[in-house]
Amino acid sequence: MFNYTCLNPIAGVGLDLFSDDYKKVDDLAGADAALVRSAAMHDLDLPDSLLAVARAGAGVNNIPVKEYAEKGVVVFNTPGANANGVKELVLCGMLLASRDIIGGNKWVEDNKEDENINKTMEKAKKNFAGNEIKGKKLGVIGLGAIGRLVANAAESMGMEVYGNDPFISVEGALSLKRDVHLVKTREEIFKECDFITPLVDDTKKMINKETIAMMKDGVVVLNFARDLLVDDEAMCEALASGKVKKYVTDFPNPNVAGVEGVIATPHLGASTAESEDNCAVMSVKEIMDFVENGNIVNSVNYPKCDLGVCDKTTRITVCHKNIPNMIGQLTSVVAAEGINVSDMVDKSKGDYAYAIIDCDDPATEQLVSKLQAVEGVIKVRVIK
Repeated sequence: MFNYTCLNPIAGVGLDLFSDDYKKVDDLAGADAALVRSAAMHDLDLPDSLLAVARAGAGVNNIPVKEYAEKGVVVFNTPGANANGVKELVLCGMLLASRDIIGGNKWVEDNKEDENINKTMEKAKKNFAGNEIKGKKLGVIGLGAIGRLVANAAESMGMEVYGNDPFISVEGALSLKRDVHLVKTREEIFKECDFITPLVDDTKKMINKETIAMMKDGVVVLNFARDLLVDDEAMCEALASGKVKKYVTDFPNPNVAGVEGVIATPHLGASTAESEDNCAVMSVKEIMDFVENGNIVNSVNYPKCDLGVCDKTTRITVCHKNIPNMIGQLTSVVAAEGINVSDMVDKSKGDYAYAIIDCDDPATEQLVSKLQAVEGVIKVRVIK
């Protein structure tokens, strides 16, 4: 029986995937796994029982990722599960910045008692005239799951789309529409585009006084990625001067909330029923595959490592430091116990690594103790 806890409400469509071998508990203490959305975990006591944390979303700022890696706790996230929800909000932001829909809506609200509103609006509507986005240039910085969807959707709406991502995979590049222009530098996007949206968890204050100076007069900047990507002071100065026409952000703070030219939403990017369902399903599947098979997919602190369904006599997993000769030491310990290794995989990610070892013979307590004693080993777990 494995215990799990939810530090935030998690959609039932995900939790329903847990079999009878899993029991929901109220506290983190004693839990083998935790599912979380926005709850802050930095100050929580980490129980020895905890094997994994799954964040039902992409960002993991609320989780002490490195500290958990040091203790052999694997942290998962759900990249791409909320991508469509964020994509739609980015498109909405472009339309709101182009057409004064917000101003027009407020006018209707302010004049709702006017019995002749259907006539007076014909004179008033000129105050809310805008522009179409068709034919305009959109620059997408970061072509991950969200960035690719935004680029393709905008191209379908008649925009000329420029994308920059030096780390884009071959699969990612092939998923882009053929008319999306891939450029080598962000500076090309800053200089050429009418709309710019950074969709990367990247450089602090990427949008700053210097990069804004490169941009076209009247540019629209859309931030649906991370609050710290934009220098608030530089942005407010650019809005006041007219250099930036609109700043659309999903991360309001006291510096920008209420500033003229700012269109702000209260972190609604993934706030759709569909996104929450997708994140819940993905996070539960990640936990179950890790608990039952030892496989790691979509971890932010340990490498992807997969040996499929556990169908051997014994499967052992080892969280360890990424240091030389670890594989040799681990296999030597197993061999010294007279146990045959039938399959093995060991992958690294930064300072940490992870091994899955399948054996033809049962694991003994002595074997586990000897593996745990190897210098650099963080946590040893026997799957079966």
